Amino acid sequence: MNNNIHLPGFEAFVITNSLQFEDCVHIHVELKIQPHRCPVCHRWTNKVHDYRKQKVKHTKMFTRHTYIFYRKRRYKCEHSDCPKKGFPEDNPLVERYQRQSVEFKQAMGLEVIHGKNFADVAARMGTSPTTVMRRFDAIGSSMLNETKELPSTIAIDEYKGDAGGEKYQTIIADPVDRRTLDILPDRKKDTLKAYLHHHGQKVNKVVMDMSQSFKAAVDQALGGPIVIADRFHFCRYIHWALERVRIKVQKEFIDYDRKKCKRMKHAFHKKPEDLTSKQRWYLDYYLSQSDYLREAYQLKEAYRHWFEEAKALGADHLKVIKDRLYEFYDLVRSSGVVEFQKAIETLQNWQKEIINSFAFDLNNGYIEGLNNQTKVIKRNAFGFQRFDRFRMRILLHHQYKRINTRVA
Repeated sequence: MNNNIHLPGFEAFVITNSLQFEDCVHIHVELKIQPHRCPVCHRWTNKVHDYRKQKVKHTKMFTRHTYIFYRKRRYKCEHSDCPKKGFPEDNPLVERYQRQSVEFKQAMGLEVIHGKNFADVAARMGTSPTTVMRRFDAIGSSMLNETKELPSTIAIDEYKGDAGGEKYQTIIADPVDRRTLDILPDRKKDTLKAYLHHHGQKVNKVVMDMSQSFKAAVDQALGGPIVIADRFHFCRYIHWALERVRIKVQKEFIDYDRKKCKRMKHAFHKKPEDLTSKQRWYLDYYLSQSDYLREAYQLKEAYRHWFEEAKALGADHLKVIKDRLYEFYDLVRSSGVVEFQKAIETLQNWQKEIINSFAFDLNNGYIEGLNNQTKVIKRNAFGFQRFDRFRMRILLHHQYKRINTRVA
């Protein structure tokens, strides 16, 4: 067992014994005697004081848990005027006061970022979840690239994190370079305002949903930057209006039609050209049953035509986009559909931000994807009590997710 070719990382050691068991491997090693410098008088010595055997947890070998039994040597200073009795030899295997090898701790650092959760990493590496969490807390801050200054364009959104005693947290991302920037402990206006005031000197464009709290914080902290409403969030007001009309109208249907109309509700929101023959038949049937529902559906289609035309026209035809939007407002007012009249009140309140979405062609699609990944991390871990650990886990995942190295 003195041949180290098949055991990377043990080139400096002499392997004295190797024992294989059903579920683990024991490897006994020691270093050759070499001159060491006394930590007190700094003179060289090669006199051995004593030996102590240390059990060290190592990374798996051949899918088995591996333990290194290191015969650790202590040296003694040869000079009589030196008070130092014994000091440990230098070794590349394990740090002082540790029971896990340097390589094992490095592997744990990679796994704790890419692993499903702390318990899963602990089970695969043969240690306890508490050890994994301590390791994560120790290396997290050194591995994380903290955002010192926000870029000129940012995206803001909230997600349900349930960490640190708060139900919602706020995530800030760069929609241009598509990277996560930071996570705030809650969605309160004062929290976001303080963060933007401290980090947002360069910010001049903000993509966000139609949250009055976010908008107030952005305007007060950044002095009125360009706010861009996310397209999904302002389009859904039209679809919500159609849904309210459908729910109100279908109550007057017979029991079978009421239930069937509810099951076919997706047909009301799809493009006509994307409907199947079955969906088209049911859509035409239920629209023929109610003039009010048919009027609401036509308004939804009129809005869809405006939206697709606005995307095609882009930033060079903002006046045309605005004029077509005013035409849609007039169509809604003349229709008498109350649900859509309430919807356009919201669109009018956010009209400047809505037009900006076509002027700059930015949206919150990327940050919504980040929220989805964040929720998956939270579910896999069955939730996080500590916000700082949750924040570190999410940010490290997004910063190192392109590194696909797996150890255990």
